Amino acid sequence: MQKVRQHAARRLGQSAEDQACAALERRGLQLVTRNYRVRGGEIDLILRAADGTLVFVEVRARSHADYGGAAASIHAAKRRRIVLAARHYLARLPEEPVCRFDVVTLEQGKLEWLPGAFSADD
Repeated sequence: MQKVRQHAARRLGQSAEDQACAALERRGLQLVTRNYRVRGGEIDLILRAADGTLVFVEVRARSHADYGGAAASIHAAKRRRIVLAARHYLARLPEEPVCRFDVVTLEQGKLEWLPGAFSADD
């Protein structure tokens, strides 16, 4: 039963990432990479905005808004792990671009994009 729930959650997360990526691309952002992982952190989507800004995106999906909903689930420890992965990614680049951290939530079929949802200093 536990494996069935984990598989369903993984499918929900993958579907949410697909929807978020498509929505952001329709808004003019260009996908750079998906699921960037390092020891201690992960970034769901990395995109580039038309102005050259590198956008690190956390995607959160919830089937219902219990416990504060999808946006509330991005607590301080999660933000630190995202920032850690972003810093690792940026260290690979020859020059650090302007960056921001966005969140895309998907709850009960409604997608919401929160540009600049948090900063590396939060």
